[in-house]
Amino acid sequence: MNLILFGPPGAGKGTQARFIFERYGIPQISTGDMLRTAVKAKTALGLEAKVIMEAGGLVPDEIVLGLVKERLSEKDCATGFILDGFPRTIHQADALVVLLDKMKKNIEHVISLDLDDTEIIKRLSGRRTCSVCGKGFHVINEPAKIDGVCDDCGSALIQREDDKELTVRNRIDVYNLQTAPLKTYYDAKGLLCHVCANSSIRDIQIQICSLIDGGTGDHS
Repeated sequence: MNLILFGPPGAGKGTQARFIFERYGIPQISTGDMLRTAVKAKTALGLEAKVIMEAGGLVPDEIVLGLVKERLSEKDCATGFILDGFPRTIHQADALVVLLDKMKKNIEHVISLDLDDTEIIKRLSGRRTCSVCGKGFHVINEPAKIDGVCDDCGSALIQREDDKELTVRNRIDVYNLQTAPLKTYYDAKGLLCHVCANSSIRDIQIQICSLIDGGTGDHS
């Protein structure tokens, strides 16, 4: 079972990818994780990527595709995989088709975690993190007992730059510009499955299991 999982920032991709891995035993393939691992291991692709990243550039698709190919060739991907964070663009999606065809693999489901912009901003801009121990809180969903103070160590809570509203809006804009068009791309191939991410984690998991196990997800 080969899946692509995508959605806007704050939609819960990481949480759901871990759930799919635990339930179905197929690994989560994150291009960000792969890049960090390749750089740390000093592989040929990793060293090439390191030079580009240190210069402030974007790692080209050819290197990312090379890493994806290497990862999908490993034994734990024999029965399936979850691509998380890739592809991000139509060009990458086209290149992935060519790569998988050569590997005699194909994508069976593309799961889109759908969440409106207002909810994304509320979720992400409400996050607070302990400046010392790193424990996470949320001003609405999981507030600290004392406002601005960590329950565990008593240190000050901060809002990370990534979670500030302006930054969140910019991340949404990038997603809508680059990645959202993949919905139309995969819908045309009959692979796109919509999952409403504006509900409980358990409800989202039920939706995912429904479409994977019975193919009854919303393909509209």
